[in-house]
Amino acid sequence: VQLQASGGGLVQAGGSLRLSCAASGRTFNNKVMGWFRQAPGKEREFVARITWSGGSTYYEDSVKGRFTISRDSAKNTMYLQMTSLKPEDTAVYYCAANSRWPLVNAYDYWGQGTLVTVSS
Repeated sequence: VQLQASGGGLVQAGGSLRLSCAASGRTFNNKVMGWFRQAPGKEREFVARITWSGGSTYYEDSVKGRFTISRDSAKNTMYLQMTSLKPEDTAVYYCAANSRWPLVNAYDYWGQGTLVTVSS
């Protein structure tokens, strides 16, 4: 499975961005896909996940109500719509695929990351 993340950029606080993650290869193994982020000097953290078949979602508390994860099965693409962005959302955002669900943290495939910078 290959994952290609895109859509990052520079945005002012309060603004919006939409990240995309295009999957290719053996995508039928992608039971769950997720977004993670890593801010400078910090560990990588979970942001949101979505089940590929049913589309159920789960969010980290700090992004609930501001971020929306979705997927387009026909395009093998996952999205992260980010609104009301805050400077603390600044990070490199990574998409990942979990082929061993329900093992929650079994993300075996990772994209290259896309940088989101939120200015105050």
